Amino acid sequence: MVNKSNLLRSAYFIKRNFALGKLWVGKKTGIVRKVMVLPFKGLGSKHEVFLIGRVIKDRSIKPAEEGQGRWSNFKAMYKRFMSWKIPNVRVKASFAGDVQTVVTDEEGYFEFKLQPKESIEEIGNVQTVELELLNKVVTSQGKVTAKGKVFIPLASAEFGIISDIDDTIVPTGATRWYAMFQATFFNNALTRLPFAGVGEFYKALVNGQDNKPDNPIFYVSSSPWNLYDFLAEFLEIHQIPKGPLMLRDIGLTREQFIAGSHELHKLTQIEHIFEVYPDMQFILIGDSGQKDPEIYLQAVRDFPGRVKRIYIRNVSSDRREEKVKEIGRELKKLGVGQVLVKDTFAAAQDALSERLIVKENIGDIKEKVLY
Repeated sequence: MVNKSNLLRSAYFIKRNFALGKLWVGKKTGIVRKVMVLPFKGLGSKHEVFLIGRVIKDRSIKPAEEGQGRWSNFKAMYKRFMSWKIPNVRVKASFAGDVQTVVTDEEGYFEFKLQPKESIEEIGNVQTVELELLNKVVTSQGKVTAKGKVFIPLASAEFGIISDIDDTIVPTGATRWYAMFQATFFNNALTRLPFAGVGEFYKALVNGQDNKPDNPIFYVSSSPWNLYDFLAEFLEIHQIPKGPLMLRDIGLTREQFIAGSHELHKLTQIEHIFEVYPDMQFILIGDSGQKDPEIYLQAVRDFPGRVKRIYIRNVSSDRREEKVKEIGRELKKLGVGQVLVKDTFAAAQDALSERLIVKENIGDIKEKVLY
């Protein structure tokens, strides 16, 4: 019988050395001519902020254009997934008087936990972290810098929103691998369309009862980090409120053949948000297709009193629907309402009755969904 741990070590050894060899050849042949620091939008408070990112070969992926064909879409997505990561290089971060330097891991990722030394003025809920690559990776390299964005909620926030993406905001067929492959690789941020009314509903939640855009929104998904720029562009194009995207690495690691399960990743990220903002309650939004109801139930059990309402888009069979309703009954015992909805307008109607949004914002949602 093959020893699984030995097999994993061997597979990881091959993967790591292949990546290092590929990078060496890329630099020698000129395939890797330019590198980039790619920060992912972070989150935090006035006391501590969290920012992660990656150092990779500059992919030169252009924004989506009208009329862009399937082959162009495929090439752009191929570049995202076949990234050339840059391991073991130093990245410096500067934010509000705190300066730190870290080294990228074997996948090119870096992570900062910054403690501001200077006061942060509430001029907006997005702050900037200055990033700089300190190592010379290629001979023609100039100064490589980037501006990382960190989301710090305003003190006036009423509640926070945590949303899934796949089959919650945008149809993906996440439970059918071929449909998901087609949707991912042959579309772009313009041609991928969200569910009707999502942008308007999320704006209404972000505005809350005072009708000011103070409520923070976070996107927790099992999509890989490779899709970060695509998803950020998608939110921008379709006018869905911006917020930190908390994705995951899905490659082979020292410990696992596939890094992290869907359920564990999402639960960990949701509970991390709860811990960063201990005095804030949250609305959770997901779908019935995968395990969002089960994940949200566990989050409620682990953090009593932190969840105001749960909205689940129904995209499943009757059998799965009954399971989701059973979870809803369990949540009700814990004092949290779970609402299983067929469309965005149904969720908005409930949010209005629960005084989470105001009446003047529901008309736009109704128009998008029903007309």
